[in-house]
Amino acid sequence: MTLTTSAPASDREARPDRRPWFMLAVLLLGQFMALLDVTVVNVAMTYIRTDLGASGAALQLVVSGYTVGYAMLLITGARLGELYGRRKLFVLGTVAFTACSALCGLAPGETVLIVARIAQGAGAALMMPQVISLIQARFTGAARAKALSAYTAVISVAFVAGQVLGGVLVGADLFGAGWRPIFLVNVPIGVLVAVLAVKVVPGGGAKAGRKLDLAGLAIAVPSVVLVVLPLVLGHETGWPAWTYGSIAAGLLLAVLFVVVERRVRDPLVDLTVLRIRGVAPGLATLAAGVASYGGFLFCVSLHLQSGLGKTAMAAGLAMAPGGIVFGLCGFFWNRLPGRVHAWLTPCGYVGSAVAYALLGLGRDGGTLFFVALLLFGLSMGPAFGSLMANALTHVPLERAADVSGLLTTTLQLGQVVGVATFGSLFLTLAVTSSASALTTAMACAAALLLVGAGLAVRR
Repeated sequence: MTLTTSAPASDREARPDRRPWFMLAVLLLGQFMALLDVTVVNVAMTYIRTDLGASGAALQLVVSGYTVGYAMLLITGARLGELYGRRKLFVLGTVAFTACSALCGLAPGETVLIVARIAQGAGAALMMPQVISLIQARFTGAARAKALSAYTAVISVAFVAGQVLGGVLVGADLFGAGWRPIFLVNVPIGVLVAVLAVKVVPGGGAKAGRKLDLAGLAIAVPSVVLVVLPLVLGHETGWPAWTYGSIAAGLLLAVLFVVVERRVRDPLVDLTVLRIRGVAPGLATLAAGVASYGGFLFCVSLHLQSGLGKTAMAAGLAMAPGGIVFGLCGFFWNRLPGRVHAWLTPCGYVGSAVAYALLGLGRDGGTLFFVALLLFGLSMGPAFGSLMANALTHVPLERAADVSGLLTTTLQLGQVVGVATFGSLFLTLAVTSSASALTTAMACAAALLLVGAGLAVRR
């Protein structure tokens, strides 16, 4: 006779379920890969121009094409995940992103590279909204706050890491491939993420009986493109009349989108989610912070290169300590006493505004400059981490797709607006003095952060 024994039920219940954390690790690896490609291409522009004979306009589209493709499908990607299953859309987006990365790396000319970059961004847009939705679905309470902290940390580190990794890969000239490894490196990582996602991300979750809002989709996509495209190309083209007309048309379509979404039975975005406690003020506060952050990354990186003569990789390495501090503080903020959590965002925004002012004073790249970068990471990390957690605290699972679409779109559009606004200001003033341009741009970004701090207090 064979006897079998099993652990007592109390022991099994006490043992923590690690499956959601394995899932989160895979999701965040995919997110890191997608975010990396926002900045990794910046350091390779000279090499792409030489190798492909690309024009200045084509190079701008190589950089911005990813952003356009990414932004135009974020809201749609969130809803598709709800309708057809979040795992299915995450894997589909990962496969599309990986295939387009391979096409970018093998592109024989500028046209193929531009088209592949746009498609690569679209793949990322199918993948990325599922991360927030799955965090909402699989984590609760303190575990959700911790998962969102990891999400925030990955965002902060990825943008800085892109420049460093891009510089390393281009400088290494692997197999004589020049700039191409910055895209080809995504292929093995993407394959790994897709395979692991099939194994560790729960399937199902598709909603029967709901239909895709084609009318909303037909309005949302051109609305985003009409706003984003002139913002990313405006300064390079000298802000001709079409850029202003395009933005105006995009905003009019956005108003039409709101009208349509209020009337259809299954909207692409159920805007009543903005009535949930903390969501609307949280998104407004996030928009202010992300816009200032996008401007900060652009202006500081450009000042280090054009003003202080550093290489792109050296500029990335100079910014890396601040990015690491940002990531660590953004991850561990919830270990602080609960009574201070409500004040982390407004105080963090004020601290970051002080850091921006110090950047202007330490514009020669000395000790004060790097102290300011560390202060920024120390302040903004907890601010973003707590903001994300608080904004999603009261959101029920059935509204996860709506919030995910709005959140990821706010992150992307906020960054684009920040780069366009503060970046254009910096580039205009840098013609005479990069140092003075940095001081002015950072002062304006600091003012926006103070507005965001006020919104956070009222939240």
